[in-house]
Amino acid sequence: MGQKDVISKHLIKRLAVDLAVYLLGLDIAYDELELLSSEQQRVEERRADLLARVKKQGEPAFILHVEIQNDNDRQMPLRMLRYYTDAAFQYSDLPLKQYLIYIGKAPLKMADGMKAEMLDYRYRIIDMHHIDYRQLLNKDSPDAIVLSILGDFKDTPERQAVNEIVSRLYRKLGDQPKRFREYFYMMEILSDNRHLKDFIKEAEQMITQVNVENLPSYELGMEKGLEKGLEQGLEQGLEQGMSLLVIRLLKKYSPEAVAEMVELSLETVLAIKNNYK
Repeated sequence: MGQKDVISKHLIKRLAVDLAVYLLGLDIAYDELELLSSEQQRVEERRADLLARVKKQGEPAFILHVEIQNDNDRQMPLRMLRYYTDAAFQYSDLPLKQYLIYIGKAPLKMADGMKAEMLDYRYRIIDMHHIDYRQLLNKDSPDAIVLSILGDFKDTPERQAVNEIVSRLYRKLGDQPKRFREYFYMMEILSDNRHLKDFIKEAEQMITQVNVENLPSYELGMEKGLEKGLEQGLEQGLEQGMSLLVIRLLKKYSPEAVAEMVELSLETVLAIKNNYK
């Protein structure tokens, strides 16, 4: 996952559980999974996409390793074997389950293991070509909606499918701005694996243009402030642009929620509210 290093541990863990439940068919709860370090130093640095210890009550613990791959790699079995041996050395007291989630456009051509003299190695492959994105979308869970960005769009154009997914997520969480931002960010990270980030940005702008207060964004306030700044002076324009955004948001959300959205203190939001009465 190309940008996972910049995601908070909470979001990585949330993604790990979602992948396990909705794509791998594993019955795992959030508090049953512990993220593990996967850095290994040899000649080059290698890092598995996701490595976690899973411990369910009454069941033996195991190590879960998940890779997300967006193209066919002839050497993938060898790469997975290296990940296996690295993790097995580091966590030798626990069994290891490995999964490869393939999301590429081309048909899957990678093997699910390799054989050599005295070696028979296998791992599981989940081919997202076999998972219609609407199967996940129709579960009406924000977690499944986010993961639908990895599904097969079938005959639906990419732009249309992305707009549908983002709109569904907004309808689900639009009244919970903090949660919406978290899930939207997870979707952005996953979309990068499918080179869909431009469509994600378009969908975000579409929601914004329909109703500016619908998508809480600090950048919106800055942009409005810069426009005003051209006419009134930068500092005054920034203040007025942010004030206008705050007033619009207050029509739908509480002062506490607005303060969190635009990263202002509650006192500042209340002052803006009182000044515009």
